[in-house]
Amino acid sequence: MRRDIVNGMHNDFDRCYRAVQAKDARFDGWFVTAVLTTKIYCRPSCPVRPPFARNVRFYPTAAAAQREGFRACKRCRPDASPGSPEWNVRGDVVARAMRLIADGTVDRDGVTGLAARLGYTVRQLERLMQAEVGATPLALARAQRSHMARVLIETTDMPFGDVAFAAGFASIRQFNDTVRAVCDLTPTQLRRRAFQRSHDDVPTSGVMTLRLAVRTPFAYDGVFGHLAATGIPGVEEVRGETYRRTLRLPHGSGIVGLTPRPDHVTCQLSIDDFRDLPAAIARCRRLLDLDADPEAIVEFLGSDAELASVIAKSPGQRIPRTVDEHELAIRVVLGQQVSTAAARTHAARLAAAYGHPVDDAAGGLTHVFPSTADLAEIDLRHLALPKARQRTVTTLIEAIDTGELILDSGCDWDRARAQLLALSGIGPWTAEMIAMRGLGDPDAFPATDLGVVAAARQLGLPDEPKALAGRSERWRPWRSYVTQHLWTTLEHSVNQWPPKER
Repeated sequence: MRRDIVNGMHNDFDRCYRAVQAKDARFDGWFVTAVLTTKIYCRPSCPVRPPFARNVRFYPTAAAAQREGFRACKRCRPDASPGSPEWNVRGDVVARAMRLIADGTVDRDGVTGLAARLGYTVRQLERLMQAEVGATPLALARAQRSHMARVLIETTDMPFGDVAFAAGFASIRQFNDTVRAVCDLTPTQLRRRAFQRSHDDVPTSGVMTLRLAVRTPFAYDGVFGHLAATGIPGVEEVRGETYRRTLRLPHGSGIVGLTPRPDHVTCQLSIDDFRDLPAAIARCRRLLDLDADPEAIVEFLGSDAELASVIAKSPGQRIPRTVDEHELAIRVVLGQQVSTAAARTHAARLAAAYGHPVDDAAGGLTHVFPSTADLAEIDLRHLALPKARQRTVTTLIEAIDTGELILDSGCDWDRARAQLLALSGIGPWTAEMIAMRGLGDPDAFPATDLGVVAAARQLGLPDEPKALAGRSERWRPWRSYVTQHLWTTLEHSVNQWPPKER
């Protein structure tokens, strides 16, 4: 996929129709195909015979199709496809709004809260969203609720009342009416069909087992190896081929286990409050960068002669991200100028001293990483760091806690960089690492990172940071992925999956 399709692909009828005729799965999530004669919308890769062009309309989102009265196809299940990568590579207000909606902001704070987070009035935001994605924030949140309800109906044995509550519906009646309207089936019919298709045991309601869709190619060794190597004892662990960690969520805590497969990730999730399910799933997808568009990245970066061999060796790299932007920022500062092992030790001390305890019967997880509010009165004895680094950590915590520094899924990437660099002790490396792994900016580039410099030297690229930064201009807007590819060339524990025994 090319960069020229990012903006409004659904408006290019010929290109969309060719993708539908080819049943090209690379376009799943970029748009949906609505058929006027059947009032059904599908993925581009739907296996049924393509409809006649005169009977087709293309929409940018499932919510836009639902708003026009179309129902989801029962065969290709377009509401279960990976999310559009468009919202993760753009920094404008619509993309920021889409990321916040995916994190459950509308369900928790309403459209008014969403607009306030973005610095717009409700009317301004609704006008922008309607113009670009064909639906209001409320309609998008409704589509997300119906998708979450379908996942729970089809993959768990939860009572329908619990499903409605977990998916964010205000009542059982609203839940039933929405599922019937969107899927053209009752919740009971959906569950019966799903269990007839499945050869697996029906999961229990204690631990939910979900399948997280992913675009291929999926070079999961890099992202899982990195998360394993940098994992905080008590907060993260690896058991067999599963990466596990605790989650701090809006209404409680949770534990997730993620097991990579070539075309999906198996997610085993346990949470305190069902209302947190959409946010937990969104954060797991974000942690593993599952909504990336690997075809576009491989095509663009593979055309660079000096990168071509590295890209071809392991296409489909993902950025090792985070489930919590504040946690990641603190961890990056703790890791300044120290080894991976030392950074893990410093973070583990904070988690043990200030984190919320959890009960993990299935493993060795003990704490959720503390929030900035938990760390507001931190005792410096728990920071075995030089005095200057201690001040940087406490300054960062205070800036986040007071709102001086905004780091969340909907923040402005460039503004966040400027706010970070204004804090004493935070330089370009720290700001770029937080932008890349915490905020998901696909074009972050830590040119002074020792691993990046060492890998660049091996490949015959400039190894002086200023010259390397200049050379990186031709890799825009995918420099974060160049960073990950460079890291994979090194002999380092971040490239070992499953990890060797520590």
